[in-house]
Amino acid sequence: MESDIRLMKGNEALAHAMIRYGADGYFGYPITPQSEVLETLEAEMPWETTGMVVLQAESEVAAINMVYAGAGSGKAVCTSSSSPGMSLMQEGVSYIAAAELPALLINCMRGGPGLGTIQPSQADYFQTTKGGGHGDYRLIALAPSSVQEMCDFVALGWDLAFKYRNPAIILADGIVGQMMEKVVLPEPRRRRTQEELIKQCPWAATGKTKDRNRNVITSLELDAHAMEIINNNLQEKYKTIEDNEVCYEALNCDDCEYLLVAFGSMARICEKVMELARKQGLKVGLLRPITLWPFPSKAIGEIAKHTKGILVPELSAGQMIEDVKLAVNCSVEVRHFGRLGGVVPNPDEVLDALYNMMNK
Repeated sequence: MESDIRLMKGNEALAHAMIRYGADGYFGYPITPQSEVLETLEAEMPWETTGMVVLQAESEVAAINMVYAGAGSGKAVCTSSSSPGMSLMQEGVSYIAAAELPALLINCMRGGPGLGTIQPSQADYFQTTKGGGHGDYRLIALAPSSVQEMCDFVALGWDLAFKYRNPAIILADGIVGQMMEKVVLPEPRRRRTQEELIKQCPWAATGKTKDRNRNVITSLELDAHAMEIINNNLQEKYKTIEDNEVCYEALNCDDCEYLLVAFGSMARICEKVMELARKQGLKVGLLRPITLWPFPSKAIGEIAKHTKGILVPELSAGQMIEDVKLAVNCSVEVRHFGRLGGVVPNPDEVLDALYNMMNK
């Protein structure tokens, strides 16, 4: 069968990938710069072909609680938003994580704080990787840097979510969501039948069957000792994810004397920075975290053993840099370069920052 190759935006690729995954439902609310996700789903009308439910909720709070309900019944459900909308969803995200439910979340980041700007940002790193809601919980966080990865990470995110019964999030930014590139769309998967769902998700709230009593989905436990056991079990699961699901891309890291660590659109810019630096005789490498959580701390720590310095370019005031510093344990200098308010730097600016670090 010939590959289905198209030219489309990152947000559009997300929508097509959801349909082809065999998703059961999408619940969202429009907000720039991710509105094309909902718009594309509505234009494609998958309810007429695959039976997928697509619903514009009355708010982001409503959307995340619809996801909570769908995930509780074992369905492959999703929502997408941008930074202010994701802030509104955090209570529901905490519920989903505590109830150990699989769900796919998508955040196409824009500048803040507050309503901020509709321009791109990476300032939701803390919210995503440290737990934006209440309690000790984690999200599996995937950071795409291309339209192809926006497409591919839909299936990866849902597969990991169901594997660990844990919400996964695709953390993109306005550049990756809005830019157009060639993308190879995946082969369509068939939606699961109800019988298959019950067999694959014995924990789901699908009603009483001949083989088991009804399941109850909740995040509430009023007994402190029982709640501690639940929390300890969650931490054991998170340790398993950290041991098995770290993913990153390392470019020219074997001989590098200076290392760039960047994700998403900034990693694309840093590829050019690395190319320019190498042409000028500087041994510069790039490590791109693909999973922001679990974070590739061990890989960065190993590379740091033979580097003179690390530069962390971000579209923020400096958030991922904290995890980089923890990874190297003060063994090498780590500096930040960032632009704020939706300003996107060019490669020369980042290269100048690298030279400044070297000279000092």
